[in-house]
Amino acid sequence: MSQSVTKYDVIVIGAGAAGLMCAIEAGKRGRRVWLVDHAAKIAEKIRISGGGRCNFTNLNASPAQFLSTNPHFCKSALQQYDQHDFIAMVKRHNIAFHEKRLGQLFCDDRAQDIIDMLLREIHQAGVQLDMETEIGAISHDAAGYHLQTSRGVAQADSLVIASGGLSIPKIGATKFGYEIARQFNLPLVDTRAALVPLTFQSHILDRCKAMAGLSVEAQVACGKQYFDEGLLFTHRGLSGPSILQISSYWREGLPLTVNLAPETDVATDLLKAKKTASKQSVSGALADILPKRLAQNICQELGLQGRLAEVSGKALSALGQAVNQWQLNPAGSEGYRTAEVTLGGVDTNGLSSKTMQAKNQPGLFFIGEVVDVTGHLGGYNFQWAWSSGYVAGQHA
Repeated sequence: MSQSVTKYDVIVIGAGAAGLMCAIEAGKRGRRVWLVDHAAKIAEKIRISGGGRCNFTNLNASPAQFLSTNPHFCKSALQQYDQHDFIAMVKRHNIAFHEKRLGQLFCDDRAQDIIDMLLREIHQAGVQLDMETEIGAISHDAAGYHLQTSRGVAQADSLVIASGGLSIPKIGATKFGYEIARQFNLPLVDTRAALVPLTFQSHILDRCKAMAGLSVEAQVACGKQYFDEGLLFTHRGLSGPSILQISSYWREGLPLTVNLAPETDVATDLLKAKKTASKQSVSGALADILPKRLAQNICQELGLQGRLAEVSGKALSALGQAVNQWQLNPAGSEGYRTAEVTLGGVDTNGLSSKTMQAKNQPGLFFIGEVVDVTGHLGGYNFQWAWSSGYVAGQHA
């Protein structure tokens, strides 16, 4: 006796930001949509993002803030549905929000407001949503896509993979999307943790531990790429926005250059102070530029004690360089456990930039973080989810 089959027009796997947006848009077109996820809670990445207030987009979103082996791929989706389109939805639902800095938009209240908005849109679009649904074998034939699931057998003309990347396994991240891509012969770009704290060994780790909890504004560079944002010392190494940003560009073996006082030529200031305040201690003079604890740590490491008058100009120049050009060699990163996103994924060469559909597999779509498109920190990855989800929703 054959199993009964539930038929849909579109099945979306993954009820995160991209999957929700895609299901909403497909449902608005009158498509019969089934949105499923293996997790118990919906959109956990939205809920925990931005310190619980969800940095849901960025006023400055443009292709320039995205990494991909094909940097042009994201242009079409971002053009079809941009940050102002999503902001309009947020305003329609009367969700109060504010710009924090650098164009980053956050909810005034809580991230749950964004989830509730999307759930209302899902309901209005007539989408069937089922959490805690396991997906087994997936096959395709002339009748469409056939899915063995914990809720029975389902069939659909279109299948959308919005299952995310490998970031933060404790909230449900898996390699599911990459396995489906392999099954249908789509190329993959090697994945790695991105927007992630970096770890260190030896004396650098000692400084990080000694300074744990201290934050400074810094410029962090890897090759020609650099970011001017906050840097945070931790017990494991370095974090904060500037480090998370540069982690997407850093590779094992590459050095970083950190400027702990980007607004100041430290050597010049110290040499001036040697003439005008020669009785001041070296660490005291540096503490006029950096937090006292950090100033003392750097002076101690370089063996510089006593008054400015007692220290050579050459030594003060070396101290300035240690602050303005701190050379670092990270040992690694904290990995997917704490990474905000996954770099790499389904190769954009295998997808249509206009529809997000697989070129070699009609009716199969990949959207959001599972695709090899990764945004900078600051709401850009959510915008990619909204944009790619919207585009697939117009065609699935």
